[in-house]
Amino acid sequence: MQMRKMAGMAVAAILLLAAGMAQAETTIETVPVGNAGNAGEWSGESYGGYGPDRICGAVAYEYNIGKYEVTAGQYKDFLNAVAKTDAYGLYNASMSNTSYGSGITQGGVSGSYSYSVDSAFTNRPVNYVSWYDTIRFANWMTNGQGSGSTESGSYTITGGGVNSGTVIIPTAAERATWSTGAKSYFLLTSEDEWYKAAYYDPAKTGGAGYWDYPTSSNTAPGQDMTEVTNSGNNANYHTSPYTYPIDSGKYTTLVGEFEKSDSPYGTFDQGGNVFEWNETIVYQDSTLSYRGWRGGSFNSGGGELHASYRAEIYPTYEGGSFGFRVSVVPEPASMAVLALGSIGMLLRRRKLGR
Repeated sequence: MQMRKMAGMAVAAILLLAAGMAQAETTIETVPVGNAGNAGEWSGESYGGYGPDRICGAVAYEYNIGKYEVTAGQYKDFLNAVAKTDAYGLYNASMSNTSYGSGITQGGVSGSYSYSVDSAFTNRPVNYVSWYDTIRFANWMTNGQGSGSTESGSYTITGGGVNSGTVIIPTAAERATWSTGAKSYFLLTSEDEWYKAAYYDPAKTGGAGYWDYPTSSNTAPGQDMTEVTNSGNNANYHTSPYTYPIDSGKYTTLVGEFEKSDSPYGTFDQGGNVFEWNETIVYQDSTLSYRGWRGGSFNSGGGELHASYRAEIYPTYEGGSFGFRVSVVPEPASMAVLALGSIGMLLRRRKLGR
């Protein structure tokens, strides 16, 4: 009798876990990136020449990556969960701008801050985020989107304050170990994860290799937003003479707006819209580790969309052109599948009288 009771409690616990996951307020849609162990390619010297050329795109494990940039709506949920006092400066007042910001506003007083987002920006990328903001968002996702610590999870942050702290970055070897586990770890993309998802094509004509642009093309993208007439290969960036904004006064476009311009793995806007932070230290001086960013933005020309373009900036920077994308190891459904499998095993044991 006691055995049955314990088994029933375990089944109930697993069902609650699965239900809780299914009802999570914020969902990051991801696409799988397979072909583990692919070769990388030489990428360009970083902007300004501070960081050396390096081989980019080689990833030894399978992972998932955000199909879209993290949106203002998703970041608003994050703020409401963890920024009642905003001790870490996760909100930037410039986010409230409804032209070039994210349309996110802060209400109330410290200790009971609440956040809302203009409906026109819910599905546009969040901007004015620092590198530190992005890894705290990743920790929140890894920890199940509760109101708990933003200082541990995928990253351990010690001595942290507003845009500060010593951060332990999980290595590629650790990520490879995670990729076979039961827990989903959300991360700010490494440069290699980002680069592979943007440019690598395992089915490229003539053999697996890299495209020049993250729109599955070696030709610079256009800017055609029409759904009927365009044939693909478009992005949100500016040309000379300047032609932005291109979407009714909004500088960013809806994520996935260029529906025929995805990468070989099915990501959108890795070229244009907002620059995307990555984990990598591109340049180190006596005081700061300058972190990488890639992909171009509404405020840049077409050159920044090219695979050869690398850049870095100090990690405390928060600008209207800067957003981010997450990667996940293993893919987010794994935990739910394992939970359902465990339910089946428990029920089977009960049926057999074990």
